[in-house]
Amino acid sequence: MNFEDMELENTNAEASEDVVSETDFSEDEENQLSFAVEEPEVPKLDYTESCSAIEAILFTMGQAVEISVLAQALDLTEKEVRARLNSLQEDYLTPRCGIMLVYFEDKVQLCTKKEFYPFLIRIAATPRKQVLTEVMLETLSIIAYKQPVTKGDIERIRGVKSDFGVNKLLEYGLIEEVGRLDAPGRPVLFATSEEFLRRFGMSSTDKLPHMDEEQIESIKEEAEEEIEVKI
Repeated sequence: MNFEDMELENTNAEASEDVVSETDFSEDEENQLSFAVEEPEVPKLDYTESCSAIEAILFTMGQAVEISVLAQALDLTEKEVRARLNSLQEDYLTPRCGIMLVYFEDKVQLCTKKEFYPFLIRIAATPRKQVLTEVMLETLSIIAYKQPVTKGDIERIRGVKSDFGVNKLLEYGLIEEVGRLDAPGRPVLFATSEEFLRRFGMSSTDKLPHMDEEQIESIKEEAEEEIEVKI
């Protein structure tokens, strides 16, 4: 047997020992290993500390977080979380704070106050302006008031194809797919998104202004004019 054979044999022996050492654990040792990866114990927080914890979570996440998730993380009820959010908002509404809480349905997000936008764009890239055409606004209005709605429903109301408007609104993140209608072909259902609420400064679609029949007829008339222009 030459040196290379001896070296290979030793390596195989060491590998075999490694396999045994990695798998041959006693029950007590396995329990110790599982205990080592468990999450650290969460300390009990008082009211002020839990407010700070909520603030830390929202700041770190950088997006809207469900109130139920905050409640679960802090071992609080949703009512208790909302009380602490109200306390934080009172602090943020003072002139010395540049941030505020914004609600989106059952979610909440830490955001910059809009009056400080001119200062922010001096050090951050200016966001690309997204223009909403009349066609897109009409399509968005129908989705907002009729949601969830299919593209076919939108086209029946407008009287024209709405592929462009729907696709652009999806691209802008103002609407989203929320499921499929239980009907032949299973068409996609669309609804407004969290970004829609953020852009239009609403906490819920319940805050949408009332649309009367006259406004609906106006949308239909504009759609008919659009058909004539295309022809």
